[in-house]
Amino acid sequence: MNKAQLIDAMATEAKLTKVDSKKALEAFINVVGKSLKKGERIGLVGFGSFSVGKRAARKGVNPQNGKEIKIPAKKVIKFKAGSDLAGKVK
Repeated sequence: MNKAQLIDAMATEAKLTKVDSKKALEAFINVVGKSLKKGERIGLVGFGSFSVGKRAARKGVNPQNGKEIKIPAKKVIKFKAGSDLAGKVK
């Protein structure tokens, strides 16, 4: 499902217009992004939680020439599905 299909599905499920659904989805994405940038954890009971983790610096291999490269440390976004969401996949 892509973003447009998600907006359509949200509009149908919540009986909203597509414009309102698009605004709601974009607002959700913006709020989550801003919160994660601050280092906050977002927990939605039953759905899941978003958090920021750290990936340590490591060595890798350039696939084009086989030379060793240094991959710098960085922050990564993590998502852990809640029990309700995970149960819908079974």
